[in-house]
Amino acid sequence: MLRCETTGTVAYAFVCPECRLRVAKVATEHVAALLVGAGVPVISWELPAELDEPKIGYPISPDDLLAFHVALAEPGWLERQVSVLRGVERGI
Repeated sequence: MLRCETTGTVAYAFVCPECRLRVAKVATEHVAALLVGAGVPVISWELPAELDEPKIGYPISPDDLLAFHVALAEPGWLERQVSVLRGVERGI
């Protein structure tokens, strides 16, 4: 069972014994209490703080994603980007 400490949402997952597919559901407080009472372990987690940071700039478009994909395929592209970032860190 998973519990998001940020929102208080509880969810659980299981494999259906008939179709063998994995099923995930949001749990009500009653169901969560029954699962805990039956000994199901609870894994707690929190939403990352970055979600609360202000967003600036335009959203990424499909064209942006395609351009990034093409750039990654260029030999040496990533190394050039890292070099530029290192230069910025050094004030160059």
